Formats: sequence, structure tokens, C-alpha cells
Amino acid sequence: MMNILVVEDEPGIHKFLKQGLEEEGYAVDVADDGHQGLALATGKSYHIMLLDWMLPGMSGLEICKQLRERHIDTPIIFLTAKDTIQETIEGLQAGANDYIKKPFSFEELLERIRVQLRNVKVSTESIIIENIKIDLNAHQVFKDEVEIHLTQKEFELLVFLIRNQGKVCTRKDIIEQVWDIHFDYDTGVIDVFVNGIRKKLDLDKETGFLQTIRGIGYLVR
Repeated sequence: MMNILVVEDEPGIHKFLKQGLEEEGYAVDVADDGHQGLALATGKSYHIMLLDWMLPGMSGLEICKQLRERHIDTPIIFLTAKDTIQETIEGLQAGANDYIKKPFSFEELLERIRVQLRNVKVSTESIIIENIKIDLNAHQVFKDEVEIHLTQKEFELLVFLIRNQGKVCTRKDIIEQVWDIHFDYDTGVIDVFVNGIRKKLDLDKETGFLQTIRGIGYLVR
């Protein structure tokens, strides 16, 4: 199943898009502000993203720029009310693959999505850090070309941390983005999963790339 992220702050539009896309057989996550959208986009693997240009907290344009800076190449389609040539060029230069102007027909959006997904279906997105390769489409992890079997949640946690390389990920960020829990919760479970990842990948707690920031969270160097 193809995964789509919709970042749109107008409740009527994102509800309409989520329902329509799910009826077409896609798995859809929705964010209604820029910061939440960026967190989802960096913490989970998607086949395509639909970004509203104007968002509270952080614009779709800024999200696009940050994703490309982090070498996340997921196709991006802007949903925009902007109609000047200069703004269109700015979006494409930031790394967007396409744009569609509001108001748009759902059928036109579906066709633009299909065009982008034709290339995704034959590609393999992967992340490489040191001697570890992560195949995001197949959900496989290899160390020195030997497959390491992680649980689904270990895999999601590792991808989230690596995609935020160089940034301290707080326990609150991790529990919200990887576990999708948005209330008080014992974040000690994160330590158990991190220890499991370190053991399976044979990462030294002190010198490995997955570092503990005491009292705060974790950092991939």
C-alpha cells in the first residue's frame, strides 16, 4: 500500500483529501501545521507528500527545503493558492516535484499523484550511515551487507533518529512521532528499544553513532 502524507491546515480540505485518498486505496497521514508535518515527514517513510504552501508554524516551502537538505527525496506536490510564476518557480527550485492550484478537482490531483508514483514504484529509497544500510521500502536493515532483523517499532525508531541526524531528539518528540502517543506516558520504553537496536547492530553505547543525551533523549552523530 502506498503511504501519503497530507499537510494542510484547513480542516475541510484535509478531511476531504484523507477520505478521498483512502477510498482510492492509499494509507493517509494528516498534519495540520508545519512543525507536525515536518516531524511526520522525517520520522516515517512516505511514497508522496502533499504540502499546503501556507501553514501555521512553518510554511510548506520551508518544509520542502528542510527535507531536501536532509536528502529525503520523497516526491512533493504543493497545494497552493499562489498563482504567480515567480512563486511557482520558487517552489520547484526548493525541490518540489509538482504543484496544483486551489481550487482543484480531486480527479486532477489523483492523476498528478499517479504520475509521481510511477517513478517511485521502480525506485528504492535507502539510508546509509557508516556500515549500515536501511532499505525504507522493504523495511530491511543491513550491516556489512548482512541483514539484521529489527522489529517494526525498532525500525521506525532507528529511521526517525537517523533522519534527524545532528539534532537531539527528546523523549517527548520520540514518543509522539514514533509511538503516536500525545499524553503523559512512561518514556522509559524508548530506552528498552534503543538498547535493543544497539545490541542487534553491535553499537557501542559510548562511541557508536547512536548517543544518549542524559535526561533529554538521543542523538545520531
